[in-house]
Amino acid sequence: MMTRAVTLLLASAILLSGGCAMPSGPYAPAREANRDTARAEKISRHAADLIWSDPIKAESLLREALSADLYHGPAHNNLGVIYLEQGKLYEAASEFEWARKLMPGHPDPRLNLGLALERGGRIDDAIQSYESALTVAPEHLDTIQSLVRCQLRYDRSDQQTAERLAMIRMRGDDAWSSWAAMQPVQEK
Repeated sequence: MMTRAVTLLLASAILLSGGCAMPSGPYAPAREANRDTARAEKISRHAADLIWSDPIKAESLLREALSADLYHGPAHNNLGVIYLEQGKLYEAASEFEWARKLMPGHPDPRLNLGLALERGGRIDDAIQSYESALTVAPEHLDTIQSLVRCQLRYDRSDQQTAERLAMIRMRGDDAWSSWAAMQPVQEK
């Protein structure tokens, strides 16, 4: 009985004194002094060059970049791209959410989140994410193309779909331009 009371007292004292160690690794909270943003940027750029040719190496480098600076948005976004390509939709969406919060003025994390949500069957959420990207960058062609494709595929056209299709016909590459020219639009 006495040892149990002593154990409880010791455990309480350790918890109250902050004696619990924080986990380490790329997702552990970092102190400002421990962040190496320049290193994270350099590693993240190198990883971005490898995403399509060597995704395993790119993933490893991105984890290293996040160890250098947990709050490096591009590393989260690129790690999300790798997860998306691997079909790990939950992990991808989580990384895109991190990137969205860390890169508030950039449309790519929102576009990528939309792609992950769409692949996961959450169509209304995907459309909302695409539209969020367009509030940040109204002329972002990749987002416009993804939004319109999604709207037409899932019968979610709106008043702006025809206008956006015209923009894709004018500004898109040959494949997108041809695709847009062949799409019937039915506003809802």
